[in-house]
Amino acid sequence: MDASSGSGRELLAAAGVLFPDERRRVLVVRLPYDRKHPVAIPGGGWEPQDRSPRETALREVVEELGFTPRLGPLACVDWTLDHFRPPIAAYLYWAQPLTAEQAAAIRPDAAEVGGWAWLTPEQAGHALPPLLSRRVTACLRAPRSAGPLELEDSRPVGHTLDHLPADESPPAYTGLADAPALGSAPGGPGYEPPMDRATYIATRPRIRAKARALFTDDAGRVLLVRLRPWDGPRGRVPYWTLPGGGIEADRELPRAAVRREIREELGWEVEPGRLLALDWQPGAAADPEADPATGRDTAVLVSVFDGGTVTERMLGSIALPEEELVEWRLCGPAEARALLTGPSWARTAAALAARERAGGPAELVRGRAAG
Repeated sequence: MDASSGSGRELLAAAGVLFPDERRRVLVVRLPYDRKHPVAIPGGGWEPQDRSPRETALREVVEELGFTPRLGPLACVDWTLDHFRPPIAAYLYWAQPLTAEQAAAIRPDAAEVGGWAWLTPEQAGHALPPLLSRRVTACLRAPRSAGPLELEDSRPVGHTLDHLPADESPPAYTGLADAPALGSAPGGPGYEPPMDRATYIATRPRIRAKARALFTDDAGRVLLVRLRPWDGPRGRVPYWTLPGGGIEADRELPRAAVRREIREELGWEVEPGRLLALDWQPGAAADPEADPATGRDTAVLVSVFDGGTVTERMLGSIALPEEELVEWRLCGPAEARALLTGPSWARTAAALAARERAGGPAELVRGRAAG
């Protein structure tokens, strides 16, 4: 079922960058405004004008360190829940190793970066705050060919479990003690951060997210469902899509969401397989071609999971919720392309292609390969 707007469906988005050097160390920075967790990696929060998390990562490095990095592939995507803040969808990217000239040209913005240093993987594991430490450590330990990694609460799920243990104990957190080159923590008499945490979180823009499942039959036809028409910007029109819908972001992770949606829409109890695609749909502030038919004013992150191959018995048991869905259909490529919107078909085609190769999900923007 598709999500309407609402605070329970909204989440924060952020992007960071992993800069390795020839000695397998990673670049970290000191945050001058954070007493509790002063060590981080370059990066920061998504802004509505960013067309994708990749653009967020590039912009943040330029703002923080004063140069434009050369980004490589997506290293991981991590979705974390916390009782003290909204959920966060976090992207981490690999960067090309810095040249000596680039390193010499680093000019940190003093308001955002109080210093920078290279740490070994072991040092970074101890110096970074626990969630970020697990996220970064997973990327450093898994083979590059496994990426992008799928993480939930910074722990391996999905295909990532083929490469990393499910619940490995995180390194003991020591903060700046394992990063002495960064200097001392911010603070002292009269020091106050520029904004308290609650105010900062309240001012951050939100995105929404969906989880969908790709089911096919033995002939390779794709299962599509048609939503009950609604009064939208283009009137009452048929709207076909993959099964799935909005993630209740404040209470469930993407895999739980797709399980729930399939149960509600089709009446099946199905364990989702690999995460096949991550499709970022920018809002109007970042993309004048954003589809007005969605009626959304912010970015939407769509996760497509492999539902597997359906059987005649499964198809015979489908029980559509009449208030949401009108019909279902198995479609070959030509018919699916005709029924779906352009970005939705492109996303479906990318997910089908991802099924045929090893590794993590395809990183997409409006259905097309990112970067």
